[in-house]
Amino acid sequence: MKRRFKLSHFLLGIAALYLIFISLEFPRFLDDSYYAGTDDDRARIEGEDDLGKSFFSAVYKDAFHRKLEDNQNGDVPTMPKKEPLQVETSLQEERGSIRPLQHRYGRIPGKILRRRNGTSELSVLERMADEAWTLGLQAWEDVENFDLKESKQNPIIEGKLESCPWWLSMNGDEFSRSDRMVFLPCGLAAGSSITVVGTPHYAHREYVPQLARLRNGDAMVMVSQFMVELQGLKSVDGEDPPKILHLNPRLKGDWSRRPVIEHNTCYRMQWGTAQRCDGLPSRKDDDMLVDGYGRCEKWIRNDIVDLKESKTTSWFKRFIGREQKPEVTWPFPFVEGKLFILTLRAGVEGYHINVGGRHVTSFPYRTGFTLEDATGLAIKGDVDVHSVYATSLPTSHPSFSPQRVLEMSEQWKAHPLPKRPIKLFIGVLSATNHFAERMAVRKTWMQSSAIKSSNVVVRFFVALNPRKEVNAIMKKEAAYFGDIIILPFMDRYELVVLKTIAICEFGVQNVTAAYVMKCDDDTFVRVDTVLKEIEGISRKRSLYMGNLNLLHRPLRSGKWAVTYEEWPEEVYPPYANGPGYIISIDIAKFIVAQHGNRSLRLFKMEDVSMGMWVEQFNSSTPVQYSHNWKFCQYGCMEDYYTAHYQSPRQMICLWDKLARGRVHCCNFR
Repeated sequence: MKRRFKLSHFLLGIAALYLIFISLEFPRFLDDSYYAGTDDDRARIEGEDDLGKSFFSAVYKDAFHRKLEDNQNGDVPTMPKKEPLQVETSLQEERGSIRPLQHRYGRIPGKILRRRNGTSELSVLERMADEAWTLGLQAWEDVENFDLKESKQNPIIEGKLESCPWWLSMNGDEFSRSDRMVFLPCGLAAGSSITVVGTPHYAHREYVPQLARLRNGDAMVMVSQFMVELQGLKSVDGEDPPKILHLNPRLKGDWSRRPVIEHNTCYRMQWGTAQRCDGLPSRKDDDMLVDGYGRCEKWIRNDIVDLKESKTTSWFKRFIGREQKPEVTWPFPFVEGKLFILTLRAGVEGYHINVGGRHVTSFPYRTGFTLEDATGLAIKGDVDVHSVYATSLPTSHPSFSPQRVLEMSEQWKAHPLPKRPIKLFIGVLSATNHFAERMAVRKTWMQSSAIKSSNVVVRFFVALNPRKEVNAIMKKEAAYFGDIIILPFMDRYELVVLKTIAICEFGVQNVTAAYVMKCDDDTFVRVDTVLKEIEGISRKRSLYMGNLNLLHRPLRSGKWAVTYEEWPEEVYPPYANGPGYIISIDIAKFIVAQHGNRSLRLFKMEDVSMGMWVEQFNSSTPVQYSHNWKFCQYGCMEDYYTAHYQSPRQMICLWDKLARGRVHCCNFR
């Protein structure tokens, strides 16, 4: 009896504690369930039946979970009635204003997390998305409240040329306070020159893990190097600005103790082919000259012994009266601890670098970059900068105004969404300020016969910009051309995966497409050729087509590091490179369904994410993986299907070549 009595008291105590816990936590549980519930449940609670008008032809609202409607008349379309929407904020629509809605991107809605005073239950990617959507809602509200009178006075909207200084100067202290960056408001022009006065640091010891194996554990090297870079404007947060010119003098070389100078370019964090000057002169044929200058001049190298003429040969030349020309060589132009004066001049064919009044190297312009895009000069590394001078600068920038890029012509407008089934839907990832890129796509491969006949539909997917003026212009562009889907979150490089989900959603719910293609706005697509490639695959098979990567390993260190928590396995699943790939509609439906029930795994690299999703789909339904190198990852190749990293001018060039029946690249070195 004593044991039973003690046991019953113990159970009663547990029951009492449980009731106390329930009484305290049950209201919060109901609240959490309310916010985590479905839209229909919430609508029944609140009695939401009709939220009025929306702007789906320009804004991708409702977090990728509602069918979007294209508007044939160019007016603001109306929301289908009796279709409740998910709303996490109590913003009101007044007089047809636009209200972007929160996105169910994570495991727990942001409102619950804010109540819990933290976001520890979200991954890093989900926290980024939470912040981006919060900032995006505010940015869109700013666009709604944007004063039209103010906008008419803004030169970026009106197309007025901005006045820029003809010259700039900055001393060392000013340069340090400006984060070692000189802003060139209107870029450069042919004849512009920049002079940098500085002193290289003495070499310091640096550990290089890659050398440990080669040198039997000795991985310490002496390093002294610095970088002078002409940079453009970055497109989105998280992405480095393009490096229009990367000049890298290495006083101690590539850990080889021999000095070198390297040139390169970098676009969307992809480096081009480097030009290296190591003390040997470049060839003097026409292909290697830049405005008549050699690409690399000769300087003294202690590892090369000059061949000396024999005494007999020297005597014979003097006997016949042949003049002997002494060979002149110069030391490496940069010395540790010694002052240098470097002048960077923009020529007709390329950049020319003089040091101490002597020509050292020249670098030809790379197609795709323009002088006017070089709006920043950055100097980094082991160097003290004493002063920077820039002269002969352009006083106006012809490309700063979108009105000088956008051609408001009826012929570039998109057709309304067709009611009948289509073969292919192409979603193009773009950035807010990529007005020139979108216009180039409209004027080139979007004029393909398959698109003009509405057998293929193309739409741009764009997130928001921190500058409200840019968002306002994009909204105007979207309303006119009818081919832009605006995603109401702040654009970040790491959140491209959300745009990919949006493309799948649009291809599933807005058009009856057999296949969905994703590409970038610097990708040129041979639409008819891609369609023929698809037709070679049986419609009975699920399809994943592109330039496929097999057994790629995640990087565990550096900028692109992937932690074991993010991806514990040693290799990625097969995935197609991001600039252009195709999936069948059943895979797109699977992605949309998984995202709808919040079980879709999000990864910061969108092309790898697609490979993960396809692999998961393939576990239950066989998928045909179709690989072809002609979906080019880097640049262009002959007989390409898609060409990547194509500037607006290259787009026009490729389109002109196709019109003449030539599938040739507009190559740049």
